[in-house]
Amino acid sequence: MKNISSGVLGLFYKLGFFARTLRAVGSFGKRPHVSSRVLVMQIFFTFVQAMGISAMLALGIGAAVNAIGLPFLSMISQQHLIFSLLIIIITRELGPLLTAFIVIARSATAIATEVAGNVISHEVEAYISVGIDPIEHLAVPRFLGVTISLFLLNIFFSVFGLAGSFAVAQIFHTMPADIYFSNLLQNLEIGDIFISIVKSISFGMIISIVAITEGLAVERASTEIPVAGLRAVSAAFAGCIVVNIILTAMYYIVLA
Repeated sequence: MKNISSGVLGLFYKLGFFARTLRAVGSFGKRPHVSSRVLVMQIFFTFVQAMGISAMLALGIGAAVNAIGLPFLSMISQQHLIFSLLIIIITRELGPLLTAFIVIARSATAIATEVAGNVISHEVEAYISVGIDPIEHLAVPRFLGVTISLFLLNIFFSVFGLAGSFAVAQIFHTMPADIYFSNLLQNLEIGDIFISIVKSISFGMIISIVAITEGLAVERASTEIPVAGLRAVSAAFAGCIVVNIILTAMYYIVLA
């Protein structure tokens, strides 16, 4: 499997693995087993432990958008556009993508190296020998855990980003809370929420599948384990950026 993770062949391999993982999701939910603990721990590591860095990043971006954007818009008497700008930057564009980058930096490497370690230590072969489906045991809980976590982290990021903007509005512009949030709700559309959810779920699927397949692509040398982590990070970054461009283009073509 040395070259299975690169090139066109690697893309088809990942797509096939993705389809096989989706089929295994149903049986995973019907038969609770030890993999359920892996799912819980994956959500804890990917979502709960990433809440701190996500909150700080969201607060900083939300505050920066308001602090920089509002004075500029005031110069051209377009202060009302700050709410649309906040929704575009935080909820629709940067929220899903930055949370994906956080998850890639934290979880893609961890999953790839962990799965690669299982391959090197022959644990995958042991699962097969005793009749345990390695995809259901190794891939599905991590696939679900990362996808669910990125969805939740995206919501968390948006809330804190808008909260950071509100804090700046209160400190420097004394904007009342009812005016601030009522204007946000007036400018927030179903399409903004929909594309944000679609992006976060898509990114979660991409990151988890890439990390797992890169981990499984190692052969027998322990030196391949860190290399698998590096490949997972670079491939996940590229995949999320490409999909983000496609989904954004589709949004402006279909919904905007």
